[in-house]
Amino acid sequence: MLRKLFKQRRYFKNIYKSQKGITGLETAIILIAFVVVAAVFAYTVLSAGLFATQKSQEAVYSGLERTQSTLELKSSVVGTGVAGANLTHLIFTLAIVSGSNGIDFTAAPNNVVTISLVDKTQRVEQLTWTKAVVGAANANNILEVNEQFQINVDVTGLGLSANDTFTLEIKTAKGAILSFERTLPGVINVNNDLH
Repeated sequence: MLRKLFKQRRYFKNIYKSQKGITGLETAIILIAFVVVAAVFAYTVLSAGLFATQKSQEAVYSGLERTQSTLELKSSVVGTGVAGANLTHLIFTLAIVSGSNGIDFTAAPNNVVTISLVDKTQRVEQLTWTKAVVGAANANNILEVNEQFQINVDVTGLGLSANDTFTLEIKTAKGAILSFERTLPGVINVNNDLH
């Protein structure tokens, strides 16, 4: 029994002699490899995060720019036409929301602002329109805070008659859209207040 124990001891002693442990240098190399891989991964994640943040910031600024040029309707919409027949013009007054940027209303042939009409049978893009300054305003074509422009839209030939419902869309160069819907009265008069 003692002999057997002695043999086992020698056997395990030889096994441990042939085994080499991990040296400090090997451990350092493995640790450096892990640090390098982690650094590359962290750089990739940070780059993706910064890119996403930049794109989000661009979207926010673009949205702010669009909302800062918002138009508002300052009067009722008046439709003029031939009594008992069709509407020929739509007249209304526009202003911009307080704190907004100016909007260029340079007229034809390079309309910066486009006006479209949609009803149940048609969609007409880029209607012809003119503007007139209401009250005090600069001599330029820029609608600014505390200024108002009266817009006259030519709808002759569109066949807008009694009881028709239509939507008018006013689009600025910066993307802001003012849209409103109106219904014509049962009888077309020379001047019609469209509610």
